Amino acid sequence: MPDDNASVNPDEGPQRRIVLVTGPSGAGRSSALNVLEDAGFETIDNLPLRLLPALLASPEQDRPMALGIDARNRDFSTDVILDLLGELSARADLKVELFYLDCDTDVLLRRFSETRRRHPLAPEDSPAAGIEREQALLRPLRTRADVLIDTSQLNVHDLRAEVEHWFAPGGKHDLSISVQSFSYKRGLPRSVDMVFDCRFLRNPFWDETLRGLNGTDAAVAAYVKGDQRYAGFADKVFELSQLILPASQDEGKSHISIAFGCTGGQHRSVTLAEDHALRLAQQGWQVSIRHRELDRQDRKETST
Repeated sequence: MPDDNASVNPDEGPQRRIVLVTGPSGAGRSSALNVLEDAGFETIDNLPLRLLPALLASPEQDRPMALGIDARNRDFSTDVILDLLGELSARADLKVELFYLDCDTDVLLRRFSETRRRHPLAPEDSPAAGIEREQALLRPLRTRADVLIDTSQLNVHDLRAEVEHWFAPGGKHDLSISVQSFSYKRGLPRSVDMVFDCRFLRNPFWDETLRGLNGTDAAVAAYVKGDQRYAGFADKVFELSQLILPASQDEGKSHISIAFGCTGGQHRSVTLAEDHALRLAQQGWQVSIRHRELDRQDRKETST
């Protein structure tokens, strides 16, 4: 499938999308870069401008890139940026856009007051003086902008929606889902969003022919799924995921983790994690899977 973040010139082939992100301090540049990163862009903030041509000359780079440009950069110059835009826009292999985040002066003043930050262009002066200097400095870039978003009346969710509208494939960022299994004996995994206890299912450990196998084996999976409570439980968890995942994506989450636990983390939890991840993938979700205890076992065997 073609990359939604790349355009195609029928004579030259696909173009790599490069977005230069700038605007006054406090207008939301860092937040916008975070949204772009979630949308699949490689993001770099405050890159020295002199390094950009070398960065773009790297071979086999096809991922879209978003670069934050800050007036605090040591080599910042509006003339240099405008010249650079002209040079890059002339390249057939690049699609270059200038993305400018603007904000009313009164709102910027309030944001600096609420956070008690000093303005970077007026560290020893009032924020108002720094805002005025920065707006004057950036005015030529504001005029040149391909995309301009005024964040004065936007909260973080509104800003995400606006950025995704302009830059994310289909107007939405991807939600990556991690499904994992674990042993309760070793404690809960860190930073898990949803945890399901499957120790109530019948345990293959007590079958000597299955004890040495794990939940990825067909015989173990058949044993676990043979429990009359399995199907109902697995279906309910899947239904819950179908409810929560789209809502989490709409809320702006970029990652969510789902974990299944059993006593040893070898059989029941592994089977459920495998089954759940497959069902999510079949629905089109971006899913990764990890079996914590099996991974530990593999590392031990490799080190011996």
